[in-house]
Amino acid sequence: MAAPEQRLGSPVPGRCAYFVERKKRFCKMIPAPGKRFCGEHGQQEEENDRKRIPCPLDPKHTVYEDQLQKHLKKCNSREKPKPVYFVQDINAGLKDVAEIPENQVPISSLSKEELENLIIKLKKASNGLQLRLQEQILSHQALQEALNDPRNGESAFKHLKQQASILGNMEKLHLLGPGRCFVEFGAGRGKLSHWVDVALQNVENVQFLLVERATTRFKVDGKHKRRGSVFERLRVDIQHLCLNKVPILEKKKLPVVGIGKHLCGAATDLALRCLVESYTACSDEEKEEPAPKRSRTDKTKVSSNKSTDNERNKDDCKPVAGIVVALCCHHKCDWTHYVGREFFKSVGLGPVEFHYFQRMSSWATCGMRETTAKASTSEESEDQTNETEDHEQTASKTEIGSDFLQGVLTVEERKEIGCLCKLLIDHGRLEYLQQRGYKAALQYYTESAVSLENVLLTAVPVPSLIPEPTT
Repeated sequence: MAAPEQRLGSPVPGRCAYFVERKKRFCKMIPAPGKRFCGEHGQQEEENDRKRIPCPLDPKHTVYEDQLQKHLKKCNSREKPKPVYFVQDINAGLKDVAEIPENQVPISSLSKEELENLIIKLKKASNGLQLRLQEQILSHQALQEALNDPRNGESAFKHLKQQASILGNMEKLHLLGPGRCFVEFGAGRGKLSHWVDVALQNVENVQFLLVERATTRFKVDGKHKRRGSVFERLRVDIQHLCLNKVPILEKKKLPVVGIGKHLCGAATDLALRCLVESYTACSDEEKEEPAPKRSRTDKTKVSSNKSTDNERNKDDCKPVAGIVVALCCHHKCDWTHYVGREFFKSVGLGPVEFHYFQRMSSWATCGMRETTAKASTSEESEDQTNETEDHEQTASKTEIGSDFLQGVLTVEERKEIGCLCKLLIDHGRLEYLQQRGYKAALQYYTESAVSLENVLLTAVPVPSLIPEPTT
């Protein structure tokens, strides 16, 4: 029988005064002289009396109030020193926020007449564009063994087919070669760079820069031991990345090849501006050396020679050898970062129309949503990671499936309009590249059964024959 003190709800004299709720009794341990609690429960009781507060750097976690200053020095959410290649908003694009209208209403709140006017504007702006893209569904021998491996499931097989086609298109454009730096934007685990490295296993002087703003698990680039290639991760938002200040590119002036597999929405525009504007501009500035002192009689001759040399440098030295990016998530585009603003303005469109068109672009996949639900679900992750590669399911379900839209447009009509929106946004990117001296193209690089986001953007400098880089 329990002692009468315990039965009445009081601790036994000389024993720990901590009540163990799980056992419905007081602890039987003997505390140290002068103490009410044993060693274990004494510390627990003190912690219960201490106050926890949200961390001021990240309210998602809490900290003991008396330990706050110590915690702030080691909190993972603290502001860390910026890398040398971080330049605030260097690739952001639009600086004048006044151009962006406020309080834009959702599509479901538009009247039938307003929606019809938007569709008329869309079709007028799309008139003359190539509605059906050319198919460039290729493969590469570097992935043949993996493609034929029966141990790879359906999801892995779809990713491999996409990666193989991207490499096939890169080979067709003569972008797989020595003496190059491959920059993978939105790298995630680094699978695309991995296969490029496999394809170049017998090639020397190859470097890889993997750009990813988030911490990534199960990275594959850390497994590469081959001395001929160098892998380096840049943990930075593309919006703030200045390639010209990356130490490895400062040391070795290698031509850059920008690559990406499913580069979401605005990230594509940021990457294009990073390559075509900020990196190219900085590289051109470095080529301009101060002119040597000369006499007045030599001024005309030297000036003529300098002009000729500058023209030759522009032709012979291209800082960006090529761009190969698989596009997706047009509904995540942003007018602030969009590189095709001039094209939109040239066809009588502005930020308001862009806002609605990028929303309506998600309709391109709504017609296939039910028939591909299972495939899309299995394709959203690979090897139990967070690397999402089929993004059609991330579109706004409210705007896709609203009763308002179902009453105005059929599924097929919404799909057709969504495809036009995607095409229009991508054509703005094409014109942006063409105006800056690139031969750019859009093509289907895989079947829609493999991925609904199956358009590949490629660009190489004009003339298309890229000079062989020095090794």
